[in-house]
Amino acid sequence: MTAPKNEKFEIMGVNHLALVCKDMKRTVAFYSGLLGMPLTKTIDLPNGMGQHFFFDIGNGDSLAFFWFPDAPEAVPGVTHPAHLVGRGSITTAHASLNHLAFNVPADRIDEYRRRLEAAGIEITPVINHDESERQASLELTPSTFVRSIYFLDPDGIQLEFAAWTRPMGAPGDVRHDPATADDAARYLALQRVAEPAE
Repeated sequence: MTAPKNEKFEIMGVNHLALVCKDMKRTVAFYSGLLGMPLTKTIDLPNGMGQHFFFDIGNGDSLAFFWFPDAPEAVPGVTHPAHLVGRGSITTAHASLNHLAFNVPADRIDEYRRRLEAAGIEITPVINHDESERQASLELTPSTFVRSIYFLDPDGIQLEFAAWTRPMGAPGDVRHDPATADDAARYLALQRVAEPAE
């Protein structure tokens, strides 16, 4: 199967994604110390504005963090999910970062889960995203397209280790019309119908 191609811009991946942390030293300890991402560039911003650090996340891509001394506090359920996947609502505000997924080898996801758990990180079971009614299973199914584990960084940013089980873009992978702001009421009504009676 040939992968879909961007015919408008030659985008070669993610140069860097810039997030905001509360404590840069703690962030370096987590991303470099625990997750092993090499720290590749550090910047003290001019006029006491803060710092901007870069981590290598593989494939020529980087993850960057800003630290601003005057940044507002994070608000769970607004700036980032209030819960891990499967443990409550993962809804966040428009323009927020809901979660960040790192691509990992499919044959190592169970090992990586055990290693994070051994390091004291709260982590979900391996979730097999599939075409079932609930769109997820704890078991690998014939329609599983990605296997995931979710955990939090020190600021509550939800991270995912994700392992594709097949190429995306197969027939049937793109079949839904994109929702608009006007569709919100209809979707909220569907959620109310799906909620279990108390």
